[in-house]
Amino acid sequence: MSATAPYAGPSPIRRPVAAAALLAALVSLVFGLLLAGAGPASAHAALTGSDPQDGAVVDTAPKEVTLSFSEAIAVGDDSIRVLDPSGKRADTEAEPRDLSEGGTVRYGVALHSGLPDGTYTVAWQAISADSHPISGAFTFSIGAPSETTVALSSQEAGGGPVGVVYDIARYAAYGGFVLLVGGSAFVLICWRGGASALPMQRLVVRGWLTLTAATLVMLLLRNPYTGSGKFADAFDLAGLQSVLDTKPGAALVSRLLLLGAAALFIAVLFGTYARREDEQERKDLTFGLAVGGGVVAAGIAATWAMSEHASTGIQASIAMPVDVAHLLAVAAWLGGLASLLVALYRTPDIGSAAVRRFSAVAFSSVVVLAATGIYQSWRQVGSWSALTGTRYGQLLIIKVALIAVLLAVAWFSRRWTGRLTDTAVAPSGGKKKAAEESTAPDEASDDVAPERAAQLARQRAVLTATKKKRIRDADPERSGLRRSVLAEAAVAVVLLAVTTMLTSTEPGRTEEEAAGGATAASAPAAGGPVNLSMPFDTGGQNGKGTVRIDLDPGRTGSNDLHVWIDGSDGEPMDVPELKLALTLESKDIGPLPVVPNRLAEGHWTASGVQIPMAGDWKIDVTVRTSDIDQVTIDKNAKIG
Repeated sequence: MSATAPYAGPSPIRRPVAAAALLAALVSLVFGLLLAGAGPASAHAALTGSDPQDGAVVDTAPKEVTLSFSEAIAVGDDSIRVLDPSGKRADTEAEPRDLSEGGTVRYGVALHSGLPDGTYTVAWQAISADSHPISGAFTFSIGAPSETTVALSSQEAGGGPVGVVYDIARYAAYGGFVLLVGGSAFVLICWRGGASALPMQRLVVRGWLTLTAATLVMLLLRNPYTGSGKFADAFDLAGLQSVLDTKPGAALVSRLLLLGAAALFIAVLFGTYARREDEQERKDLTFGLAVGGGVVAAGIAATWAMSEHASTGIQASIAMPVDVAHLLAVAAWLGGLASLLVALYRTPDIGSAAVRRFSAVAFSSVVVLAATGIYQSWRQVGSWSALTGTRYGQLLIIKVALIAVLLAVAWFSRRWTGRLTDTAVAPSGGKKKAAEESTAPDEASDDVAPERAAQLARQRAVLTATKKKRIRDADPERSGLRRSVLAEAAVAVVLLAVTTMLTSTEPGRTEEEAAGGATAASAPAAGGPVNLSMPFDTGGQNGKGTVRIDLDPGRTGSNDLHVWIDGSDGEPMDVPELKLALTLESKDIGPLPVVPNRLAEGHWTASGVQIPMAGDWKIDVTVRTSDIDQVTIDKNAKIG
């Protein structure tokens, strides 16, 4: 096709815009769905037990309350609070004592002496060893359960608007890292001419800016994210100082320092390196940039490895360098893919050799990802049941499926790469004509001002670049490669989002260990509302009817009780007195009396009904229909 032949198909100028719009829309949709559907980051350390247990009823007041966790945590002065039925502190308000020994992580707080009977609330909040805030609450009773006025915030640690912004910054940080490292590697390894291409420069610089801004936001929000949940506390100097004393804070500060070194690397890559014309000097500078950039990239990746999943759990000394290698491979593959997409759509100069070099880099990255991913999966999941039965395992399955899809699309890209050729700018006739056109303004250069000559030179450069791009866009092999790379990039966006979600999800191994180590009372037992229907007959006039009971949520801890009494005609029936009692005969607990209040005709209710532990409970109901006519009926119900 000649340079002047009409181009059949979409405009080469419109297609980059359409591609960019498609990617932007996809990114917005994916991250919007993820952030809208996700609550606070899942806890990475879990409460595995407590003494007293959740919902337990003890005869005498304990001297202290202890909590056990699945992995190491960081605690502060108010990390564990014990509140009496009126909401006052029942503990001594001292910093929790570390009672850990062997592989057991346990903390305890001392209680005041002479505590009265009633229901006590234990509220706790701490920082998991992998930097995520965790919190929870449970109750126990001294003597017998009682009403309690304690009202705890329903917002979990790391939630609310601060948690949403922090999560957005976390996603942005990973995206910026991929573009910064992957784009730089693409220029150095695959396409050295890209150092002088403005679109490539913009891609890498934007990656640096995104990662830097996201890191600053995370550092400032770290204190409210793990504490109060208020944006105003982001500028609390005391809180910021406490963050700097933690492992996550040190990692974020280290990342900022390394990003300073990365800025110098970018300046040399797109400045001195891009202007080098001597081949030997450029080779020497390439080696220096590769070594220096590799060290900086590994250091930035290590700021994640040293403060998240890899830094805690089994084999941490092996897991951290493996995690660094995994992150670098992700960046080289996905960041290089983004760079190739930009190069194919926004620059006319990239040749087939650069595409083939990236294909080799991508293959090597996939090999590294497979090796490190298998190890990480074993370490974080550990069993087939955790793979299929935990959120972490399910996300991991989705990630593997996405990688399979991405590799399938990449296979098509490799086919197009194998058929790719470097098309000439124009046929010989077109070259001659272009040369004549390009020299025409020069013939009159003596008659125009220098400013006009410079303007004409810029116009000629734009015209030449446009012609070159039109010819390349008309190449079916190059068009096919662009489409397949765009498809790869679309899948890669989703893959990166799922990978980021994995970093904020409790590992399957930890979740299973926590579930296995927890007793029935260490956390609210799973259950559902208990619904009972019990006919009665007091023997007197109008003494027949039915008692319907709803106990919600039907688990250990606090429950709401509703009782409806229907007469023999099915209409609501008023009675002078109604009493209930709960007994767990297998544990010699009870009877625990419940005296509901009349809410309306035939409707009685009681809130805060405490179920100390799960089991097969006998529910006794006493109904009195007159001064002398009453009956007690009972029925067993599985609670918890």
